Amino acid sequence: MSHANFPFMKAKLLAPIAVVAALGFGTLVPHAQTAPQKVGFVDVQKVLQAHPKNASVKAIQDKASAELNGLDKQIKAIQAKGTAATAAEKDQLTQLTTTIQAKAKDYDAQLSKAVAPIETAVDAAVASTAKAQGFSIVMDRAQAATNGLVVYADQSTDITDAVVKNLKP
Repeated sequence: MSHANFPFMKAKLLAPIAVVAALGFGTLVPHAQTAPQKVGFVDVQKVLQAHPKNASVKAIQDKASAELNGLDKQIKAIQAKGTAATAAEKDQLTQLTTTIQAKAKDYDAQLSKAVAPIETAVDAAVASTAKAQGFSIVMDRAQAATNGLVVYADQSTDITDAVVKNLKP
């Protein structure tokens, strides 16, 4: 009869060994002391906004917002007419919908292209700053707070300003 089919039996057989190990009987095995992990926080949004190339991202966002909002207003005006909309207005609605989708896709591509090098630079600045200051782990302050991962962190663990100083375009 194999104990593999009965995992609870394996646990019963190993229980005395666990007790002996827990009480310190048997061979003493030295354990290496591990250094405490230093955890830091960074305000990623502040760093992204501080990047010199962020102005180009903001310009694309503003242009997209203005153009897409104008198209959206036209779409909503026709949609508000409901069944009273004429055939021409329904055709225009279809064209506007196609146009707004295409333009949104185009702006998304432009933003992705503009944001990618900024994100790379921010990641590099966070990594170099963390390493220079001896941090093992760096968390996004907003994410840590929003997700309840961290309830309290000393202000000395915030490396945002140092990361901003290390940003390279």
